[in-house]
Amino acid sequence: MEDKLYGKLFNAIPLHNQDHIDIILDSLTKDTSIHVLIHAVKYAHETNVFTLGETEVISKAIRTLTKIEMGVEPSTQQE
Repeated sequence: MEDKLYGKLFNAIPLHNQDHIDIILDSLTKDTSIHVLIHAVKYAHETNVFTLGETEVISKAIRTLTKIEMGVEPSTQQE
């Protein structure tokens, strides 16, 4: 039996059925929460929800979180 895609959350996270969002909500951890938030912000940016300045701040925040998640200590210097 082929597993058909029901949809995508934030155009990135696959949903396999109608109940999948509830499963995601019930099983959120710190790591999955960060993953979801990053995809939500990227999706909002792609759909022009943010101003250029807001996008710059969000982009920097995502890069910082990504470095932290990869075990790289972000520098305190301006990029």
